[in-house]
Amino acid sequence: MKVKTIWLIFLVWLFGALFMATALAQPQKQVLVLTADGPVSPVMLGYIERGIAAAEAQQAEAVVIQLNTPGGQVDLTREIIQAIVNARAPVVVYVYPPGGFAASAGTFITLAAHVAAMAPQTSIGAASPISAQGEDVDETLQAKVENILIADIENLAERRGKEAIEWAKDAVLKAKAANATQALALGIIDFIAVDLEDLLKQMDGFEVVVQGETRLLNTADAAPVPFEMTAIERILSVILRPEIAFILLSIGSLAIIYELANPGGFVSGVIGVICLLLGLYAIGQLPINFAGLGLIILAFILFVAEAFTPTHGALTTAGVISLLIGGLLLFDTAEFDYRISIVPVAAVSVSMGAIFFFVIGKAVAAMRRKPASGSESLIGASGVAKTALSPAGIVFVDGARWQATAEGGSIEAGDEVEVVAIRGFKLTVRKKEP
Repeated sequence: MKVKTIWLIFLVWLFGALFMATALAQPQKQVLVLTADGPVSPVMLGYIERGIAAAEAQQAEAVVIQLNTPGGQVDLTREIIQAIVNARAPVVVYVYPPGGFAASAGTFITLAAHVAAMAPQTSIGAASPISAQGEDVDETLQAKVENILIADIENLAERRGKEAIEWAKDAVLKAKAANATQALALGIIDFIAVDLEDLLKQMDGFEVVVQGETRLLNTADAAPVPFEMTAIERILSVILRPEIAFILLSIGSLAIIYELANPGGFVSGVIGVICLLLGLYAIGQLPINFAGLGLIILAFILFVAEAFTPTHGALTTAGVISLLIGGLLLFDTAEFDYRISIVPVAAVSVSMGAIFFFVIGKAVAAMRRKPASGSESLIGASGVAKTALSPAGIVFVDGARWQATAEGGSIEAGDEVEVVAIRGFKLTVRKKEP
């Protein structure tokens, strides 16, 4: 009996040890966490596609997209929606941080997710279509665009119930918006979570349908793993900030104009081309108001005009005002709510005006000024004929005696003369009229 008991204890211990070893050998479940902050752009699209692909490859429990966006282009939004809908890993869109929003295109992205959540003090909605200039589109085109968007948003909200569908339609037709509490009551979202840890706890055991297959999320003990942007993506995402785009355009234009006014160094020209190209890339990805862009172009025309036709600051002042208004209007569109701060725009506008007035203006004036040294500086100088010039003789100019030839007749000794040309060490002069 004692031997059997010992063997029984040994077997129990062995199975227990094997079970523990197996449990410890299993990797901890992971949740990949992406941060999509800013306008919907090709950078955001590529980043989200990479994150979903990584979650699928690592067999992550889910991929969480922390979203804070004012919106973006419809075609890019559709590609993001396709990436989410066709993902083989559950995709969670979490509108975060507090004070953030999922406006316009962000509404579609949130509704496309397998799980939708919002942080307190966030908002969602306002998905009405407008033109690229920020104006309401014409009636026929608006009807076409609205019908397509309504069909899209109804498909995305269908699984969330009738109230969610009605609200989603109003978000397109009436630019309706909702805060986190209202969105949860309407069924637009599944959770309100104060932070990521709270969200993972609330999602534990939540049922989702991925590729037609029902899954239960097991996220309570899952480890959140940040999925970072690449260095290039981070740089491009910074450039796509409206303030940065405006500054790049201003600096690029200033550097190129300075290079044209003071050629030879090439450094300012190279810097200007790089900044201008980056600025143009940014405004190519962002919805802009073309009236604002026109005012910015007008501002630099006025600055250049001031440098070549001095008006004692009148054109510079007009240029500063034009640049200030243009900067404020450049990203002022109803769809995307780009309300660029007046502080950086005012600072850049005043700085640009001062630089053009005091630096580039002086450089242009220096280029046009008569030489102050060397033989060329004598042209236009006054002197006195020391001998009669008929036509050759001696003149006294700039503290020295010069051989000179009279232009257009003879000159008497003692007459005042003016230098009109110089060849080697011989001057050509003419009689200076009283």
